[in-house]
Amino acid sequence: MELRGSSVLLTGATGGIGHAIARRLGAEGAALLLTGRRADVLEPLAAEVGGRATAVDLGQRDAVDRLLEEAGDVDVLVANAALPASGNVLDFRTDQIDAALEVNLRAPMILSRVLGERMAGRGRGHIVLISSLSGKSSQPGSAIYSATKFGLRGFGQGLRGDLAPRGVGVSVVFPGFIRDAGMFHESGAKLPRGVGTSTPEQVAAAVVRAITADKGEIDVAPIAMRLGSTFAGIAPELSARVAKRLGGEEIAAQMVRGQADKR
Repeated sequence: MELRGSSVLLTGATGGIGHAIARRLGAEGAALLLTGRRADVLEPLAAEVGGRATAVDLGQRDAVDRLLEEAGDVDVLVANAALPASGNVLDFRTDQIDAALEVNLRAPMILSRVLGERMAGRGRGHIVLISSLSGKSSQPGSAIYSATKFGLRGFGQGLRGDLAPRGVGVSVVFPGFIRDAGMFHESGAKLPRGVGTSTPEQVAAAVVRAITADKGEIDVAPIAMRLGSTFAGIAPELSARVAKRLGGEEIAAQMVRGQADKR
């Protein structure tokens, strides 16, 4: 699909990864509608990329409905918004679990359902769901977050099959550890030597490739992390033991401490 001249709804545009995606899509010639919870961050970005901004809390169902009305017949949806939802499940209140499900899973599903139908009616469009490598393998302290990201993968695979005959593409992007911006960076967690990271700009490049080349899934991570994720899917128990020996539990604990106020 050609991005130049296409209209794009990007959720989660207030974060650093959202900024990178917005700038790359703007450079590709797309007309952007940017959403997030902070108007003070969105509006300067919208001015920079020549788009529009609307502050929306995707944890509120009526706000999702209002966003759908404002978005209208966009050509592309990039569902990037998410809550960290890191921590031991037993430390979560029910309302905190509900919040993660609303923002990370329900909102992108509803946006995809409604906007996807509009795209299908025109025989043209693309949906990109930003998951995570945590949507392919789960570690201690990530059960709720991983559940939402696993859910996006399953939803995206099925939706791709549903919409392909109608001329609409669906892609799922799986970032690993991202430096300089995003949840991992903001948590302040430190990785062991040799564990690689990627940049927000690489995530943005993957989003563009997903749309223009109609890719079903794209990982954004060094080769070792991608292989580790694949291995975890084949031998989860052995993978968990290896991750523990490599310090996975300490990394998870650091991320929990750094994200405790964002549930």
